[in-house]
Order: sequence, then structure tokens, then C-alpha cells
Amino acid sequence: MKKIYSLLLVLTFSFAAFSQNISLEAFKSSELSGELNSTRTLKIYVPDSYQQDSTRVYPLAIVLDAEYLFDIYVANSKLFAAKDKAPEQIVVGIFQNQKNERKLDCAVDLNSMLTETSSKFYKFIKNELIGYIEHNYRISPFRTIVGNTITANFTNYFMVEPTPIFNAYININPRYSQDIADLFRGKVPTIDRHTYYYLNNGAFLGEEKSKNIESLYYVLKNFENDNFKYKYDAFDTSTNISSMGQAIPAAMAHIFDMYSSISKEEFDTNIADLNPAEAIEYIEKKYVEIQYLFGANLKIRERDIFAIESIILDKEDGAYLEEFGKMINRLYPESPIGDYYIGQYYETGNNLKKALKYYKNGFAKISSEDPNSDGYYQNVERVLAKQKSLNNGQEIGDDYDEEIIESVEGDETGR
Repeated sequence: MKKIYSLLLVLTFSFAAFSQNISLEAFKSSELSGELNSTRTLKIYVPDSYQQDSTRVYPLAIVLDAEYLFDIYVANSKLFAAKDKAPEQIVVGIFQNQKNERKLDCAVDLNSMLTETSSKFYKFIKNELIGYIEHNYRISPFRTIVGNTITANFTNYFMVEPTPIFNAYININPRYSQDIADLFRGKVPTIDRHTYYYLNNGAFLGEEKSKNIESLYYVLKNFENDNFKYKYDAFDTSTNISSMGQAIPAAMAHIFDMYSSISKEEFDTNIADLNPAEAIEYIEKKYVEIQYLFGANLKIRERDIFAIESIILDKEDGAYLEEFGKMINRLYPESPIGDYYIGQYYETGNNLKKALKYYKNGFAKISSEDPNSDGYYQNVERVLAKQKSLNNGQEIGDDYDEEIIESVEGDETGR
């Protein structure tokens, strides 16, 4: 049998009951031995688009307790991606409930440190599984790990390492180690890259467990590190089972908030007080970070462009309308909107010839069947009327009209 990864023997089976995008693999580990089951079942989901673009990379999600959490996570990841609220992800689940492996996998000692068996499971994920997935799939730098109760607690040991291998941690109904707060106090202030953390609580967990979770939440509230972004939810009317279905989408909304279009909250908090140059820089930086973190080569969404429109129009006397319009033309050359803003810039400055040029360029991009065409052409008519007024009622010369038409035709053929 061909060896496809050093020290690993992987047997792949088709999983007919599910989509062709989901497979089951028996993974033979060299790190797991002794009391631990050394052959682990993995469940792997790959998005439909994976085969369509050989250069695209995808964030990775490692899901513990895969028997219960994998399908919930995949379903939500597909929904969030379809609604453009998160990038598509490759999801790898680890089965831990076939022989009750999870107790040894995630055990901690009286000092809240990993035991011999849980250290092996830790190394299995860090030294073998991550490398195997990266070797066989196109993965972006962004990684998430998901756990429930004791497996949730286990995920935190990756975060408190000197160089964490995950960017996001989803703790569902976490059963925290006694001294976990001390580990957080030593780590969180030093985090120097965007790290996302989610935890939930609920009365269904019982008074003692609920208080332990709440105690850590109060510890998190005291940290002042812009790189560490946490979210805490209390599901007081839920159950152990229903809370899983609530926590995962809530966590995704938190973790992938930056990927989503600019929300009212983001605008009010981060953008509203910026000047036009800063607003344009903010939106461009947002998409650079989206591409770097998530591997999603998105061009700036039209919705986000219009989110900063009021700043461009209302501040500094519209001095950035031209730059704004040029940015739109780069992103959406087929759209008349960029030409409209540049035309508005020149019209405001009384450079009517250039204003007319850009208004006509924009109008040439609009189909005659578009119901907005007549409204757009009013810009052309308004500038023509201004020119006529400045020329004492004389019509504009044919030479200039021909110059505009040639410019429009040249722009169209050059696209």
C-alpha cells in the first residue's frame, strides 16, 4: 500500500449515507498508544467548490466529539457560507465515543494539567492530524477547534501554549479544570494575533458547573487585549442537547464577524467617526485581512462600498469622491456607479467637461432596458444645461460631443 504520509496508514472508505463531500477515514496514529485507541475514525467534510478552483484555500475546523457535533457544525458552516456570513470550511471530526475514549483523551490531573493519556491525544492532534490535513488538503492559516464539556475544556490547552496552532476556540457547555482561570491570566494578555473565543452557560448545567463557567467569564471581562475577542452566551431555557444547536451558530457569528458585510454595529463602532481617507483605508484593510485569514479572495462587496458612501459625500466637501469612484471602477468596471461618483466630483468642482465625460461613460454601461437608465441620464442633461447656461444659451459644439463619444467607446473596448 502506498504510504501517503510519514508514519501514518490511512484507509479511506466511501460514506454512502451522506453527501459525496463527506468521508470516513480510519487513521492509524503513532502518538496514541497504551490505554488509548491508536486507530481513530475521522469524518471529513470538503465543500462543493473545492474541486472547482485548484488555487483556493479553506479554513480548517477540528471538531471533537464528532459523533454529536460534526453534523451540526457542517450544517451551520454550509448555511453561513451560503448567506455570505462565513467562508466555506473544511471540517474534520474526531470520533471519541466509540469506546468512551474522550475521558482519557481529555483528562486533567489535580493541578489542572494534562495527564499522560491526554498529552498523547494533544500530540496526536498537533503533530499528526494537522500535518496530515495540510498535506492532503488546501488549508488557509485560520483554524478553529470545537469541543463539548470535557472536550471543550481540553481545547483551551492549545490556546495557552507559547505558539497556539488555532485561531478560534468554541467551548460548548465547558467543564473547566479547577485552575483554568490561572492559565488564562498568564496567557491572554500576551496574545499578539486575532484570537476568537466562545463559551456558553445555562441553568441546565447545574449550579456548580454554571458558577465555574460564570467565574471564567468574569475573568475574561477583565482582560484588555484587542487581539482576544470573546463572546459569552447564557442559554437559561435550553437543555444539554439543544444548547449544542444554539452555541455553534452563535460561535460562528462571533468568529466570522469580520468576514461578514459591514453591520450597523461595526459601522457605528469603527467607521462612523473616520474621515473619507480613513474610511476607504478601513474597508480595503478589512478585505486584505479576510483574504489572509480565510483564503477568500473576495472583492469588496457593493454593500460595503455603499456603507461608507455617506462619509465620502458628507465630509471634507466631497474631496474623496474621485478616489471613491476610481476604487469602484477597479472593482466593478461594468457598473456605472464609479463613473457617477467621479462625475459628481468634477461637477461639484465646476469642471463640467470632465463631469459630462464620466456621466456619459456611466450611462454607456446601462442597458436601454434598465428602468434606472432614464434617471441616470438626468445627470448628463443637468450638466448639458449648466454648460448651455455658461455659454449664453449656445449649444455645445459637435467637436466636444464627438470627443466624449470616442472616450466612451474607447473605455468600453478597453475593458
